[in-house]
Amino acid sequence: MSTGTPTDDAAVADELKAAVSEVPLPAPFLDATDVNPLDWSRSYHGLGTTAFPKEVTDVLLAPIEPMDVEMKPDGLIYLPEIKYRRILNKAFGPGGWGLAPRSPTNVGPKIVSREYALVCQGRLVSIARGEQEYFDPSGIPKATEACKSNALMRCCKDLGVASELWDPRFIREFKAQYCMEVFAEHLPTRKKKKLWRRKDQGKFGYPYQE
Repeated sequence: MSTGTPTDDAAVADELKAAVSEVPLPAPFLDATDVNPLDWSRSYHGLGTTAFPKEVTDVLLAPIEPMDVEMKPDGLIYLPEIKYRRILNKAFGPGGWGLAPRSPTNVGPKIVSREYALVCQGRLVSIARGEQEYFDPSGIPKATEACKSNALMRCCKDLGVASELWDPRFIREFKAQYCMEVFAEHLPTRKKKKLWRRKDQGKFGYPYQE
């Protein structure tokens, strides 16, 4: 029950009404027929409609060149991000593909993430969330760019680009033929551990010593 005067109650009601009017209303639900095909933050335009021409799929599904594959010391093999961009440029031509953000950039205490859509020749072909760690607030811009590159590599899996890198048999055979595991010492701490590298890479440099 109100304890104020009628004038006071009316003033409070007006303040509440003004505050509510300033709160933005949620966007109305849009079904597939309402979404603008060019609004790639929500649209699925062209997804799964038809296969790309053979000359395009031949480029996308071509076996990866062993010399293009890099290796991390923990034994993970990967294709550098620039290689994915070159494959897409060769398949669709520069300007024939692009990455469209589908969510705001999410900046956490140690990681940046954002969802992207890969659009090729005006069709959405894949959606993936990229992520990248950072260790200092000054590194957030760089992490944001690396997040986009991470999403691109994940999207390319749906096109079959470098799909061998997720094939356990290929990984085992590649490592046996092109890579080696060596003992290395971390010079500042004197701790020894096994590290992986390509056979043609040369020995590890500082702070490690084989």
